[in-house]
Amino acid sequence: DVLGNEVAVLVNEEKPAGNYKIDFKGNNLASGIYFYTLRAGSFVQSRKMILLK
Repeated sequence: DVLGNEVAVLVNEEKPAGNYKIDFKGNNLASGIYFYTLRAGSFVQSRKMILLK
């Protein structure tokens, strides 16, 4: 969340190269701004997500 608390871990495993789709259901989260981070090898990228209900 915007305070830096971890609210979910969607995938925490090694996967072979390829395209993947992960379904995220924020039913138990309040509307607001959240941040997510993608990590793949040495690649790390964080982005902002707005959850509206």
